[in-house]
Amino acid sequence: MAAPAVDAAAEAVGDLSLEYNPSNRTAFYAKRIELFEKFHARQDQIVEEARKAAVPIKVVLPDGAAKPAIKNATTPLDIAAEISKSLAKKVLVAKVDGELWDAFRPLEGDCALQLFTWDDLEGKETFWHSSAHVLGEALEMEFGVDLTIGPALEEGFYYDCYMGDRTLAEGERPAIEKRMEAAVKEGQRFQRVVVSRDEALSMFTENKFKVEIIKGLPEDATISLYRCGPMVDLCHGPHLPTTGLIKAVAVTNASRAFWRADVNKEALQRVYAITFPDKALLKDYQHRMEEAKKRDHRNLGVQQELFFFHPLSPGSAFFQPAGARVYNALVAMIREKYWEYEYEEVVTPNVFNFDLWKTSGHADHYRENMFSFDVEKQEFGLKPMNCPGHCVMFANRARSYRELPLRYAEWGVLHRNEYSGALSGLTRVRRFVQDDAHIFCRPDQVMSEVQLFLRMLGEVYGMLGLDYTMALSTRPEGFLGELATWDKAEAALTEALNSTGLEWTVNEADGAFYGPKIDITVYDALRRKFQCATVQLDFQMPIRFDLSYATETGTERPVIVHRAVLGSVERMYAILAEHYAGKWPLWASPRMVMVVPISEKVYGYADKIRTACRGAGLYADVDSSDRKMQKKVREAQLAQYNYILVVGEAEAAEGTVNVRTRDNVVHGMYSAADVVAIMKEEKDARALESIFSNKKELRRGGGGSGGGEDGAAAGGADGAVN
Repeated sequence: MAAPAVDAAAEAVGDLSLEYNPSNRTAFYAKRIELFEKFHARQDQIVEEARKAAVPIKVVLPDGAAKPAIKNATTPLDIAAEISKSLAKKVLVAKVDGELWDAFRPLEGDCALQLFTWDDLEGKETFWHSSAHVLGEALEMEFGVDLTIGPALEEGFYYDCYMGDRTLAEGERPAIEKRMEAAVKEGQRFQRVVVSRDEALSMFTENKFKVEIIKGLPEDATISLYRCGPMVDLCHGPHLPTTGLIKAVAVTNASRAFWRADVNKEALQRVYAITFPDKALLKDYQHRMEEAKKRDHRNLGVQQELFFFHPLSPGSAFFQPAGARVYNALVAMIREKYWEYEYEEVVTPNVFNFDLWKTSGHADHYRENMFSFDVEKQEFGLKPMNCPGHCVMFANRARSYRELPLRYAEWGVLHRNEYSGALSGLTRVRRFVQDDAHIFCRPDQVMSEVQLFLRMLGEVYGMLGLDYTMALSTRPEGFLGELATWDKAEAALTEALNSTGLEWTVNEADGAFYGPKIDITVYDALRRKFQCATVQLDFQMPIRFDLSYATETGTERPVIVHRAVLGSVERMYAILAEHYAGKWPLWASPRMVMVVPISEKVYGYADKIRTACRGAGLYADVDSSDRKMQKKVREAQLAQYNYILVVGEAEAAEGTVNVRTRDNVVHGMYSAADVVAIMKEEKDARALESIFSNKKELRRGGGGSGGGEDGAAAGGADGAVN
C-alpha cells in the first residue's frame, strides 16, 4: 500500500491529460521522479535494517571460493571489490544462481555468483540495454516524447517513442547525442525499485503506452522500475551501476515503426544508437559500418546487374541473368552434397488446402504470416515451409524400419506474408527458396544423422569461406513429449557435437517446444553474425500426422530431423555478396572471364577463346567495343571479372592469351588451352582464391599484346608471375 503522500502525488499525476502534449511533459517527469524517490526511500529503509540485522550469507564464486556477505545488504560490486579494486571498476552485471542481477542490487540469500565485464556477452547486452535508457532520457528531455520500448540489439540498441504527428529529422541526431553525452558525464547512478501494479500505474498515467503495458500484467504482479537521472522506466533489468561507464556515444539511424508492430496502431519514431566503454571501439565500429555500406548487397545487386525488386511484387526478387548464375552456383553446390550424402530430391505442391496447416498446427500459430485465398468455398494457402508436405509424402504408403533414414530434400518455393515495412533486400523477403531437408529416421539413428549433417555443414561453409559457431539449445519450459525422449535426444546431439572436434556452447532451455536443436551462427568478413543453418529434432509433427513405420515387433513413430545449410538461398546470397564485397570467387562468379581483343583483326580469335571457355563451363564475354585496350581492361576489373584475357595478333598467331586478374596483376602470356584448363580446375575445386599464380611451369615466353601502358608489368617480363 502506498503512503498517503505517495497517493496524493499519484492523484496529481492522474489529473494530467492522456493526450500527447510535449509542453506538459516537464510536470509529468517531475511527478514521476517524486514518486520514484518515495518508493526508493522505502527500499533504502529495508537495506538499512538489513545492515543492522547483519544476517550472514555465503556467496560461492565460479572457482569454488566462498565469500561472506550480509543478507539484503551486500552487493555483487562489494564482492568484486573484495577480490580486487580493478575488477570492481570493470564489472557491469552479475548472475545470481543463474539469474542476471544488477551489480548494485543487494544479494538476498546464500547464492552462486558470477561477475561479467565488457568482454562477456552478458556484459555487452547489459551495457547496451542500459544505454537504451540513456537514449530514452535524451529523447524525453530534448523532445518531450512518450517512450514505448527500448531493447538492446546484437550490436547497439534502439528506443521507440511517440511524437504525435512529428517526425525526427536527420539533423536532430547531434542534439540527441549531446543529451546522451551530458547524461554520461554526470555519471548518473542506475537505481532500482520494486512496486505494485497500482503504484506503477500512478507513475505512468500520462504515458498511454506504458499504461497499456502495465494493465496487461496480473493485478498482483510485482514490477521493477529503473531510474537514471530524470528518466524512469518499466524494466526487468539488469543495468549498469552508472552511466559513467559509457565513454563513447553515436546515434546511428532513425526510422518509422508502429506500436505493437501493428500498422493500424500509432506511428512511432525508432531511434538507433551505439555506445562503447572506449572511444577506440566506437571508431572501429564506425569503420566497419562504413565498410558494410560499401558492401551492401542491395547496392551490389544494382551495380552488378544481379537482381532487383519491383512494386508489382514486393519482397520478391527478380534475378537477372548474371544474378541467376550466382543463385544456380549455390544450388549446384548443395545438389552435389545431396548426391554425396544420399539425399533424395522431391517436389511437392506450392498450394495446399488449409486442412494441411490445421494438422501441422500452422493454421493456429502462423496464419497471419501466410498468404491464403478461397477456391470453390474452401481455404487454401501458399506454403511457408516444406515439412508438412514431406509428412504427407512419408504417409503416402506403409513404411518399414529398413527404409530409414529417408532424407527428403526440396527446392520448394516458399511464401511468407511479411509486413511491407519489414522487407529488406534479400535478407527479408516474401518469396524465397530454402535448401532445407527432412530426415525421417529411427530414434537410434538420430546421432549418426546429425553427425553427417554437421560434417556436410563444415564442408560447405569451408568452401564458402565462412566461420561459424554451434550451440545446443535444450529442453524449454512447456515442452511437449516424454522427458526420457528429450534426454535421449539431447544426449544424441551432444555426442554428435563432440564428434566434430569443435568448440560449442549450451543455450539452456532455448530449444523449440517440440524438440532440441543445434543453433549455428555464421560470421562474415566484417564479423557480423547471422543465423542460417539449423538442425532440429521434431517429435510432435510425426504425432500430428500420425506417421509410423513397421518394426519386427510392431510399429513406431519416426523422429524428424529438420535441417538446412544455406537456410534461405536468398539470404545466403546477400550474406555472400557482402562477405566477398562483390568479388565473387570464380566458381560462383557471375562474370568469370572477359576476353579483350586489341583490334578488329583478332575479333574472330577472341570469339574462339570465348567458345573454349564456355566449353569448359566458364561464363565468358568479349569486349568488342572501340575503346582502347587499357580502358577495356579497367572496365572489366571494375565489373569484377575474375580473369581478363588480352589477345592481339601475336597471341592469335601462337594460340596464346595474355592473362590479367581483377586485382590488376599481369600474369603474362600462356597457352590458351592451358589457361582454360587452369581456370576450369579453379572453378571445379571451388577455390576461394585464384590459383593461376601458382602455375609457373606453364609459363610461355614473349611479350605479346598485354603490355602495361597503365603502369602494370609488361606481359613478357620475368617479374609478371608472382
